[in-house]
Amino acid sequence: MLHCLVKWLFILSVLAGPVYAQEPFRYPEAKHGQGELKYVNGVPVLRVQGSPEETGEQYGVLALKATAHLPKRAGDFIKQKGWEALYPVLLKSGGILLPRIPADHLKELEAAAKASGWPRDLLVFANTLPDLRRLGGCSTLYVGPERSSAGGALFGRNLDWPPFGDIHDYTLVVVFRPNGKRAFASITYPGMLGCFTGINDAGLALADLTVTSAKDDAPKLNLGGVPYTFAFRRVLEECGSVDEAEKLLRSLKRTTMQNIAAADRKAGVVFEITPKTVAVRRADKGLCACTNHFRTEELATETECRRYDILEKSGKKTNSASPMSPSGWTRSIRGARRCKPWSWSCRR
Repeated sequence: MLHCLVKWLFILSVLAGPVYAQEPFRYPEAKHGQGELKYVNGVPVLRVQGSPEETGEQYGVLALKATAHLPKRAGDFIKQKGWEALYPVLLKSGGILLPRIPADHLKELEAAAKASGWPRDLLVFANTLPDLRRLGGCSTLYVGPERSSAGGALFGRNLDWPPFGDIHDYTLVVVFRPNGKRAFASITYPGMLGCFTGINDAGLALADLTVTSAKDDAPKLNLGGVPYTFAFRRVLEECGSVDEAEKLLRSLKRTTMQNIAAADRKAGVVFEITPKTVAVRRADKGLCACTNHFRTEELATETECRRYDILEKSGKKTNSASPMSPSGWTRSIRGARRCKPWSWSCRR
């Protein structure tokens, strides 16, 4: 599991932000209760375990206290995005979504805030912002075992979120072991207790991708839904396959439109979701690429995308006689980046 996550972390780190000359931030290695933060092959890995209150306290002490200076930079982030006038509305909307956060996750969030001194309202804002605003453009590629030289499927993503200062230096892997639920690992930033990139103990892996239009005329925001990073986390905590994930996603009230690229040990799919619809796009002959638009008949409004074409073309060059290697997969996903490394100069 960790080997796969480290590969994802490398791609995420390289493509998400600029280079700085100063020494990057380093988390202090420490233990608290059943939790521990230490570096594995140069990657900060936080392990938390127990009840929601226990995992929240461990997360707060080990990850958030170490980054206690970050909340002071929230104003700079809002100013960079030009959201000064919008920020009060976003805070209010985040507060409306608060009761829709699953009870265990809310207990964990509140325990993390109490243990760290981070404002609870800021943690709510951070975990509901992806529902309220479109944050970037990403790419994923699934290559089935029949086209892979790795002895199994290749699957992962780049995270083309816009850079903010040195925030990429704070990326970490958090391994959650909640009582009575599946263990899972999330590649994330401090304060994000929901999930947007992860893999669980059954080998079910997920990645989210922003979408801005849909044919079903669904609203872009349903404030009666479960904030999507927590819905995503529920999938990892409760499901062991893409079929189980589909069933759970259909049962949930959904806040917004989103692609969720998913893979288990047997299959790769993309769930195209809106507040009204869940459509499923399955791998075709062992390939399933995804960017930031819907492609199913039910939901597609446009299908032209340079990045998607790059991924599909690279995948179609492979077969059982000429399979794709992990390094070849990495080159493909890097070639489909929306943003040039170390900048925010973007292309569709």
